[in-house]
Amino acid sequence: MRPVPVVKDPPGGRRAVAVWSIGVAVYFVAVIFRTSLGVAGLDAADRFHVNASALSAFSLLQLLVYAGMQIPVGLMVDRLGTKKVLTLGAVLFTAGQLGFALSPSYGMALAARALLGCGDAMTFISVLRLGTRWFPARRAPLMAQLAGLVGMAGNLVSTLVLAPVLHGVGWVAAFAGSAVAGLVVLVPLTLFLRDHPEGFGPPPRERERDREPGKGAGTGGGYVRRQITESWREPGTRLGLWVHFTTQFPAMVFLLLWGMPFLVEAQGLSRTTAGGLLTLVVASNMALGLLYGQLVGRRQSARLPLALGTVGLTASLWAAVLVYPGDRAPMWLLVTLCLVLGTCGPASMIGFDFARPANPAERQGTASGITNMGGFIATMTTLLAVGVLLDATGDNYRIAFSTVFALEALGVTRILRLRGRALARERELRAPAPVPAGTAPAEPARAATG
Repeated sequence: MRPVPVVKDPPGGRRAVAVWSIGVAVYFVAVIFRTSLGVAGLDAADRFHVNASALSAFSLLQLLVYAGMQIPVGLMVDRLGTKKVLTLGAVLFTAGQLGFALSPSYGMALAARALLGCGDAMTFISVLRLGTRWFPARRAPLMAQLAGLVGMAGNLVSTLVLAPVLHGVGWVAAFAGSAVAGLVVLVPLTLFLRDHPEGFGPPPRERERDREPGKGAGTGGGYVRRQITESWREPGTRLGLWVHFTTQFPAMVFLLLWGMPFLVEAQGLSRTTAGGLLTLVVASNMALGLLYGQLVGRRQSARLPLALGTVGLTASLWAAVLVYPGDRAPMWLLVTLCLVLGTCGPASMIGFDFARPANPAERQGTASGITNMGGFIATMTTLLAVGVLLDATGDNYRIAFSTVFALEALGVTRILRLRGRALARERELRAPAPVPAGTAPAEPARAATG
């Protein structure tokens, strides 16, 4: 019987940073394209002559495709590697952005956003995989937060650059011009990106198992079932999904679509002022991402308090804005709300810090895909609910945004139910295996699961 190979911890270093930077550049562009509708929601309504429900369908369909692709993409990353998946993603989201620019009708524009969502879905999980393959496991929380920070920088570009360009040169020129960025990132991606450092590839046992009869050869059905079943069986994966579900969506809904209409139509602000507040959400997210990453990297016990504290603070500020006496909340309260919404992105990354240690290296893509579904399912649900309630209540934003509280309550309930089992399982996996008498201790099998 051959000995089980020990998975080494990747060394990191300058080359790791260079390769990882190519991946996050692709993700950066994908986020620009994903969030471009957030600053163009009112323009899209005018261009395609649609109401609030139809407008929300743009983001809803895009996110539906994104969420639905998470597990397939995770399986693709685990099976095919990062480079192939990222390259396909970049081609698809670039074609989607260009198609959205040129669409003459609402139906064609919807199809373009779906294509964009499909390509976008392939980026973030691939970047997480690069982080675990190129950097030591102890750096994983920080690298994940840095990836999220770069994504928020893409959101910032949408707010600060695309919005004024859109109003200056028009719809077609703005969106078609932005699609060039997708072609630019394809060059270093195809030439220089590598899945892992030399000598740190997947252990031979992973490749051999995939070729075993009945284990996925040919159709891949056995492989798919095994990856999904084993990932979902881990309570850490499920806890990660619900943490992501509960923390991410309030800011996503605000930035992707409904923030600008809420601030302009319900709060009476100018587009310029509203754009500044959206920028504040992004800036707050970027500032807090590094803080959250450092805290989680140094103290794993901080994960749940940070996640639940973020949910409580977000719910409190939304409640304060929505129930404030009078028609409009004061500017200081809106500013505070936007600062607090900036905590949602960093808190959602904590979900991956529960899924990561619960799964070995060969399941990291699948587990990340399951986790990443959470926030986008919540975002889709809220985007649709807000649009429907706005149409049903005559644009009553107080009623429409009450959806936030229902989903947060659901998520907190699931987190509290799963936390005990997940943490107990995590301690079990991290405990050193018993060493037979007279045998030298081996490196833990999950040292590099990251």
